[in-house]
Amino acid sequence: MNRSSDELLAFIFDRISKIASIHEQDELLCELANMCRDIVYADRCSIWIRDKQQGILWTKIAQGQAPITMGEYQGIVGSAVEQNHSLIINDVQADSHFNHEVDKQSGYVTRRMIVIPMHNRSSEVVGAIQVINTKGDIPFSQTDLKHLHFSSLYVAESIKTMLLIEETYKTQKELIYIMGETGENRSRETGQHVKRVAEYSYLLAKLYGLDEKACSILRDVSPMHDIGKIGIADAILNKPGRLDEEEMRIMQTHATMGYTILKHSKLTLLKAAAIVAHEHHEKYDGTGYPKGLQGEAIHIYGRITAIADVFDALGSERVYKKAWSDEAILELFVRERGRHFDPALVDLFLTHQEQFWAIRDRFSDV
Repeated sequence: MNRSSDELLAFIFDRISKIASIHEQDELLCELANMCRDIVYADRCSIWIRDKQQGILWTKIAQGQAPITMGEYQGIVGSAVEQNHSLIINDVQADSHFNHEVDKQSGYVTRRMIVIPMHNRSSEVVGAIQVINTKGDIPFSQTDLKHLHFSSLYVAESIKTMLLIEETYKTQKELIYIMGETGENRSRETGQHVKRVAEYSYLLAKLYGLDEKACSILRDVSPMHDIGKIGIADAILNKPGRLDEEEMRIMQTHATMGYTILKHSKLTLLKAAAIVAHEHHEKYDGTGYPKGLQGEAIHIYGRITAIADVFDALGSERVYKKAWSDEAILELFVRERGRHFDPALVDLFLTHQEQFWAIRDRFSDV
């Protein structure tokens, strides 16, 4: 079932053209695996990543199989990685390196396999591509190996780029959390406040029906909601008691300050953090600040974070107040439904309140 040279070029061009238009990571990985699988008429494809620090191999994607983790030199894939050599095995069950436990757990019978190591620009092995079983149960050939190499070069570059993006994303998350904690520490607020607000926001976003990516972004950026407080004087920020009118005006500038700090970033997380910082004090009826936005003119991230922040603030002791009772907190949300808070979000919060109390207990202050 080998393709001619013209057919092979047409196949690769068609798949790469399709892959180039994909921006979602999971969809991209699936298409990369599909390309490797289909170019040799295989049944399944797995893309393995090598973690040298932990000494493991793990499946970035494994078609028809739960994620797998094993020692970096275990199994047939580990042998290919260790030897830095591509393998064609047409009787997998008889191979001494084969890990039979994987088949036992999945119920799938692995008969044939090609494994090709993936390299970085320093020629270091960073993972492997594995295709399993042919559609017609015929042996894999050297031509199959050659054709799969064409795909593997493109897949390796795509995976390297993806891992670099993931590392950048992790760095953004760490930066956001550190900056968020810095803002909270200046106002002497509870140590777990940013963690709880993040988890409340994620839960409420899920209940509201936002997709997983949007929910995760909100959880990652919500710790920055009060980052603008770094520009507020300590005498106002930590005043024990009510602020006077002028002090309140100054305190309210923290929403604009936070937005100003973040608004010029082109990074996905920091752009979302700018929205949260700017709009989490807006009120549904238009009486909030800094812009007096009303209803759905307030970004959903701002409307969700408003509930998460107030819920946690009311239940926490601050320099200017005692913690409220659970009953008083619920009464406030009922009273402010449609005024301070989005009524649909309040309904979700009240209906699922036990999940929010559970988060509060899990991240309670010591």
